[in-house]
Amino acid sequence: MSWTDERVELLKKMWGEGQSASQIAKELGGVTRNAVIGKVHRLGLSNRSGGGGTAKAETKPKAEAKAKPAAKTTKKPSAPEAAKPVPEPKAEARPAPTPARKQIIPAGQPLPPQPSANEIDPAALAKVSEIEKKAKKLTLMELTERTCKWPVGDPATEDFWFCGLPVQQGKPYCEAHVGVAFQPMSSRRDRRR
Repeated sequence: MSWTDERVELLKKMWGEGQSASQIAKELGGVTRNAVIGKVHRLGLSNRSGGGGTAKAETKPKAEAKAKPAAKTTKKPSAPEAAKPVPEPKAEARPAPTPARKQIIPAGQPLPPQPSANEIDPAALAKVSEIEKKAKKLTLMELTERTCKWPVGDPATEDFWFCGLPVQQGKPYCEAHVGVAFQPMSSRRDRRR
């Protein structure tokens, strides 16, 4: 289907009359509602002079049309009524904005995965802090499949680094960080009791 001059003129006329894109598409034949909307926008006809059209275009003119006659038919308020101040709507009390991030955990503390404090073996934590003193402190670009990928510190700061020690076979972390990240299920259950 092509947009001939006659079809474009009919589209402009019907759009100006406030007919919907569906009605115009039906009248033109061989064209979809979306094709009509696209052509209307390409022609720069999106602002209607009439009252019909899309829901957004319809709501505003009808509301204004209803408001104007109502204003003409109502009586003017008497002097005492006009002098009354209109109460302003009360501003709702809003809670204080919450920070975008959680509290920064200082370097040396394990980050992912973060089991609750009662699940971590204290001996494993002591081993982690000793190991992190010996860590290579690698950047993301320096990591390989043979280096420990345990993150230390806050990624938003310059003090952020990865452990970098040799990994345990088949794991992404060194021996000390594996002890924190992958604890046997039975030992975690025992500590909860």
